[in-house]
Amino acid sequence: MNSTKRLDSLSEAFLKNFITFAIAVIINFINGTFVYTYFKSHVFQRDPRYVLYIHLVINDMIMLTIAVALQIMTYTIPLKLAPCCILLLILATTNKNSPLNLAGMALERYIAVCKPLHHVQICTVQRTYGFITLIWAVSLMPSVTDVIFLVATQPLSSFSRNVICYESNIFSTPFHKTHREIVQVKLPQGLLLCFVFLTVLITYINVLCAARAASGLNQASARNARNTILLHGVQLLICMSSFIAPLIDIMLVTAWPEKRSTILFTTYLISGILPRLLSPLIYGIRDKTFSSHIRMLYCWSCYPAEKRVNPMGPQSRSKKVSH
Repeated sequence: MNSTKRLDSLSEAFLKNFITFAIAVIINFINGTFVYTYFKSHVFQRDPRYVLYIHLVINDMIMLTIAVALQIMTYTIPLKLAPCCILLLILATTNKNSPLNLAGMALERYIAVCKPLHHVQICTVQRTYGFITLIWAVSLMPSVTDVIFLVATQPLSSFSRNVICYESNIFSTPFHKTHREIVQVKLPQGLLLCFVFLTVLITYINVLCAARAASGLNQASARNARNTILLHGVQLLICMSSFIAPLIDIMLVTAWPEKRSTILFTTYLISGILPRLLSPLIYGIRDKTFSSHIRMLYCWSCYPAEKRVNPMGPQSRSKKVSH
């Protein structure tokens, strides 16, 4: 989007920034509601499924905030190279975190349905935090490499100059191009996306078979897990679209060069902004436990006074009685 700076009139620039800012505020408000509910209710903090879910939501909020801030700053205020590198580092890392987190959530649902006796031993909160740390480490390495190349090839005085904060504009040395073409695109990133896609596909097939073989309450649970993993697959495909968005931009701009600005803005919205709304829809609204806690926290007229005194569950109430 930063490359459209000189192509837009004042009214077009204002409209695009207003649209993205308004959508980002709405999405972050919705996601923030689920984050608040998670930290307000201790029952979620002891469940690995919700730990992975809230990490995905917070990751999306960080990514969305930085992406929209960079877009607005491109049209308004100049940005120094040093803070630009930090923002691009966080943005690229959070973008890579999403598909890996989705794979972890699909695996957790697979273990819960197909290996229920081992779920408590395998999927612990401590291991979940370790998995989240591993996600950040894997996603952070390519971006840190870009920054290291930039520091090694540019004089320190250049980090105080004003720049257009866009990845292809900042990381444009021959070292970065080689790194991007060989390391990020052809090998690890492609293998990583294939691994994530196969993980979601295999877990979905296994949960689908388990849903057909189960009966009663187990069948309902397996069916719900199957639908959740299917939605994860849809979300994964949308997340993967951000990696092929530059190729789509080139194809569309080549066909309609006079609509370059509109094409870039549209693909940016579809692949970068709107997918951040899927996380609360998949778990927050569909999950009965989460939705009931949200109603207890925000809909005061929906519950009697004795039920909305403490939305954290019976355990926290028992602690109060014991004191």
